Amino acid sequence: MKKAVKNNCKIKISPDGPYLVSGGVPLSEKVITPKGNSYELKEGRQLPQTEEYALCRCGHSKNAPFCDGSHINCQFKGTETAIKNKYLDRADLQEGPSVNLLDDNRCAFARFCHRERGIVWDLVENSNDPECRQEAIEGADACPSGRLVAVEKTGEFIESTYKPSIEIIQDPERGVSAGIYVKGSISIESSDGDVYEVRNKVALCRCGKSENKPFCDANHVSSNFSDNTNDKKTKST
Repeated sequence: MKKAVKNNCKIKISPDGPYLVSGGVPLSEKVITPKGNSYELKEGRQLPQTEEYALCRCGHSKNAPFCDGSHINCQFKGTETAIKNKYLDRADLQEGPSVNLLDDNRCAFARFCHRERGIVWDLVENSNDPECRQEAIEGADACPSGRLVAVEKTGEFIESTYKPSIEIIQDPERGVSAGIYVKGSISIESSDGDVYEVRNKVALCRCGKSENKPFCDANHVSSNFSDNTNDKKTKST
């Protein structure tokens, strides 16, 4: 497994409150967009850039993605329930003929595991075909939650290197606002002071409904979560 790149970027989870981001982490909005049988992220609206900011975690802010104190009025309970063991300790291993796949089942329903030639798991099974192997690697690498990691037969992780960034996700195909994609080995400190394993990529919940807080578990889809920014865009045009 690759060692996390050290930086001064940090997310501190406040008890029953927002994500407190420090270290000047670039913030952007991205839109999940169909591309053939797969998907890609396209640029959304521009967001202000500051050294420190607080991101809504309860799903009720009227100033999304930023916290406006709504967690107090809605009596948000943000108790973290995710286990804090290491990725390698919880991930299942699928062995393929030329590449392996690790899968810890933390799905944010981004659908980048859907590729032109099939889904990543099937592509791994057929990775004796060079094109299937390449698509399996690309699909795992595109997984924003860090659920999937392609692994060489030598045990080496096959991952892109990202600079620290945070992406606020919209998913118009499903008619919802999705999670928060955190890239580039950003430290995430729990509300109790523990630090989660630093990962290349994770997806955080911002609808307030995840049963695996602080991580996204795709409940933004079943709860039809919207941060209402599309309504604001309509009203302003």
